[in-house]
Amino acid sequence: MRLDEIAKALDCELRGAPDTEIARVWPIESAGPGDLSFIAHPGYVRYLATTQASALILTPEMEDVELPTLRTPEPRLAFARALRLFYEPPPRREGIHPSAVIAEDATIGDGASIGPHVTIEAGAAIGSDCTIGPGVAIGRGVRIGDRFRAYPNVVVCEDVTIGDDVVLHAGAVIGDDGFGYVPSAAGRLEKVIQVGTVVIGDDVEIGTNTTVDRAGVGETRIANGAKIDNLVQIGHGCEVGEYTVIAGQAGLSGSTRVGAWCQIGGQVGTKGHQTIGDLAQVAAKAGVAGDVEAGAVVGGFPALPIGTWRRATAGFARLGEILRRLRRLERAVGADDSSDGPP
Repeated sequence: MRLDEIAKALDCELRGAPDTEIARVWPIESAGPGDLSFIAHPGYVRYLATTQASALILTPEMEDVELPTLRTPEPRLAFARALRLFYEPPPRREGIHPSAVIAEDATIGDGASIGPHVTIEAGAAIGSDCTIGPGVAIGRGVRIGDRFRAYPNVVVCEDVTIGDDVVLHAGAVIGDDGFGYVPSAAGRLEKVIQVGTVVIGDDVEIGTNTTVDRAGVGETRIANGAKIDNLVQIGHGCEVGEYTVIAGQAGLSGSTRVGAWCQIGGQVGTKGHQTIGDLAQVAAKAGVAGDVEAGAVVGGFPALPIGTWRRATAGFARLGEILRRLRRLERAVGADDSSDGPP
């Protein structure tokens, strides 16, 4: 594909030879002739001197280089869109595999591709152009929109509702029981029957082996455009707002409310029954014990404003030195030095 054609498709400014032929999109450190690459982080500028790529995507303010370039304020976004120009999806075969078990009253729209050993239970309804991989189980009464894609061994439990253009990666489980137990006077744990459901909006993508539990009562909700990584736990009764992203191994305890356009880092945990406001960012490994204001950036355990947490973390490395200085000062002024601690 010619570089000027790519520039037009990506709405980028072209600098250099328009007839440069591009065959694929590739990382700058390993790109070769015929490859298009990009720089969106200062740490990769060092590869400009050695890259073998045929063209680069750069920001407008970066200096000119010998290679042809596509200039845009958002090189990472342009790179992502360039990948689509060259991506060839796996072949899709329409039809229903003979080993699939589909209830007589289940309904499936036109253009379905349903793989081996799929089960679709009574009363389920799936829209047009669905692609359902091997071993997927769709429970009774499930409602799913158009262009649904479920990778192998996905489970969608009974009465769940899913919108259009939703992708569920391998092993995801949607609508299993929430974790609810009440201790009794007899010293037993009485199970709270989870009679609620899960509602997933349009354009949602949920990663491999992620679980979204049904609510005890009411709904667990994942709003339009949310993107959830692998190995994430969404507890019963949680809400995830529009276009929020949640990274791998994070866990939302029951009834956590996450607003729109939030960024939740990997291994973040919440205590539940709390609210994280719109546009908030929670750094990786943070433990969120209370509400987070809209637009706030927090980190640490317990989660604090990110600047406070960074200063505290920097101070940990000097804690021994600080304690020694404090002991010397206490001795100098005759204060009691009997407390435990380093000399």
